[in-house]
Amino acid sequence: MSMSAGGGGGVKAEPNVTPMIDVMLVLLIIFMIVIPTIEAGFTAVPPQGINLKPQQEADDDQVLGIDLSGNYYLNKKPIHADNVLGALKAIYDVRTVDKILYVKAHKELDYGKIQDALAIAAEAGVRKTGMISEQVPNTESTVVGDIPATAGGAPAAPPGGSR
Repeated sequence: MSMSAGGGGGVKAEPNVTPMIDVMLVLLIIFMIVIPTIEAGFTAVPPQGINLKPQQEADDDQVLGIDLSGNYYLNKKPIHADNVLGALKAIYDVRTVDKILYVKAHKELDYGKIQDALAIAAEAGVRKTGMISEQVPNTESTVVGDIPATAGGAPAAPPGGSR
């Protein structure tokens, strides 16, 4: 805010930008905190394995995620533990085939939580559950046919993650 200190006096016709700057700084801080959490979905570092067969993810694949704190996520959207059974039941009651659920859990999560999730899935009508894991870095599958060949006939590098 500017004021006249001299004898000329009068009103200045300048906009007062201080409140606008305050509001913009608050909004900037809010967006810096909120946007990364919205985009992330949930954070789970799956266990790593060797000789994993790469698979393409289909649009109708259902993934139940469990983070290190034990919070559930259905297709990357947070879901309360009490609502997991109902949500899975709603999905799998209408399906006649492909009653498959993939479970992605943090590698340091207590296995009892994973067993609870598998029990809920079975109760909801899931016929098959698959655990998502990632290929150990800097390793290649030794199973014949797991790694697609490149145009030159040499094996391609393994994908970053698979089921």
